[in-house]
Amino acid sequence: MNDKASTRQVKVSNPQGLHARPAHALVNLASRFQAEIEVIRDHERVDGKSILSILTLAAEQGTELIIEARGDDAKDALDALELLFLDGFGDTTSSDDKETSQADGT
Repeated sequence: MNDKASTRQVKVSNPQGLHARPAHALVNLASRFQAEIEVIRDHERVDGKSILSILTLAAEQGTELIIEARGDDAKDALDALELLFLDGFGDTTSSDDKETSQADGT
């Protein structure tokens, strides 16, 4: 096992922040890897495979987090998790777009 920790800095880009649905997606993806995964906000470090721990970070849009992974598949885990953040957890529709859609009846 590779005990050296690797890290990746990510930013929460989805408008509602890291709420229950994206936290669930993060935990599901992290759990696919053998690596030990932690998510860090400022000085708070939590288990990246625990949805309750992730939610305690209260990460709003624009929050910068560090993902730390340790283990043989740490790089693969970090690559996959970074893509999830870059994609905005599939939740990147802005509130202006939603208001326009609702006003148009779409």
